[in-house]
Amino acid sequence: MAIQDEEAVFGAPKRKTPTHVIGESLDAFSAPELSERIDSLKREIERLEAAIQAREATRQAAAAFFKT
Repeated sequence: MAIQDEEAVFGAPKRKTPTHVIGESLDAFSAPELSERIDSLKREIERLEAAIQAREATRQAAAAFFKT
């Protein structure tokens, strides 16, 4: 079944609502809520850094393979 067929039957995949929007007003949030957001953003930074490292390792492996 093609992706287009799945979307016709099931609808488009739902996107997650972001827990933090950059530039959003922070006035309505308590200190514990802000701390939760900071922790969430730190985890996301770690995830992004791991993705960068994985891509770099792949690039280095490809460079070593084709260097021969």
